[in-house]
Amino acid sequence: MSSNIKKIAITTGGGDAPGLNAVIRAVTLAATKRGWECLGIRSGFDGVLHPEDFPEGGTFPLTPDVVRGISHTGGTILGTTNRGNPFSYEILQPDGSVDKEDISPRLTESFKRHKIDALVAIGGDGSMGIANQVAKLGITVVGVPKTIDNDLEGTVATFGFDTAVSYATDAIGRLHATAASHRRVMIVEMMGRHAGWIALEAGLAGSADIILIPEIPFDLRKVAEKVKERNSRRRPFSIVAVAEGAMPIGGTEMYHDAGGVKKLGGIGEYVAEGLRPLVENEVRTVVLGHLLRGGSPTSRDRLLSFRFGAAAVRALAEGKRSVMVALDPPTVSYVPLEECTRRTKLVPLDCDTLATARDLGTCFGD
Repeated sequence: MSSNIKKIAITTGGGDAPGLNAVIRAVTLAATKRGWECLGIRSGFDGVLHPEDFPEGGTFPLTPDVVRGISHTGGTILGTTNRGNPFSYEILQPDGSVDKEDISPRLTESFKRHKIDALVAIGGDGSMGIANQVAKLGITVVGVPKTIDNDLEGTVATFGFDTAVSYATDAIGRLHATAASHRRVMIVEMMGRHAGWIALEAGLAGSADIILIPEIPFDLRKVAEKVKERNSRRRPFSIVAVAEGAMPIGGTEMYHDAGGVKKLGGIGEYVAEGLRPLVENEVRTVVLGHLLRGGSPTSRDRLLSFRFGAAAVRALAEGKRSVMVALDPPTVSYVPLEECTRRTKLVPLDCDTLATARDLGTCFGD
């Protein structure tokens, strides 16, 4: 099937991730090569929903000159937001309360006004869910999977994940020396709301002694036993890698107050407080947080971003719609948006990486 596309738009939504700019460059160059115009939308869909909020304009042309030299940079030149769902848009009321309204008709009107023939939506599970709804409005949409958590169904990997794991692994490696010097237990909290892929892979690669992930509720006594076991060795220190969404058996996710808003986080300090009366070591906590999202993408993430961006344009050229590009080694394939948004890709309890960690003596608190 051929397409009659003349102009496409690109949007980035949700949390930022290393590799976003590389995708934008790939889409722009591949589209330009086909004679298409390329338009960047600022801050998710806000650039077309509320262009008046952007003094520099809610949209701008993406050309080879504009995207030159951005592939190695972090963040996104388009900007992004976690609160731009046009189907449930937050509207601040005069009394300070927030209502949610469906303003998607404004989106379709804006696309018609800008003469946009298709959309490349780059984002994670939330953004792909929105992209699926946008496609149902009659807009041609191709999604590109982005999340450092690697928790999107339908693709072997998402870009941003390798960079996050590499940074977390390096951080854990750096903590080995100071933990050994002071005979400490060092707890490293990292992102991973529902899926523990980052903590699992970085923990294993960084030789963490204990890894706590959302998929395996933990018992603090089991964690303490592992610490005591290591204390009987020549170098009595322990490294604990914990995903922010990990929780104790029978417990719930940990949240902290951030300016009156509840944010996921704090599990590292919870584990530290629970361990202190159970072990002799001094216990310290390091929270990697948004450091995992920043910086230059690894070569693997950069290459995956290029492949995804080019594949998205090929999908449009072939007349595809309502699909997400997905890594299906050795190729990039197309997965229906409806399918990739049904569930979160969790760490399987029988996966080889988890089995390897157990064989090497890693404790998961169970």
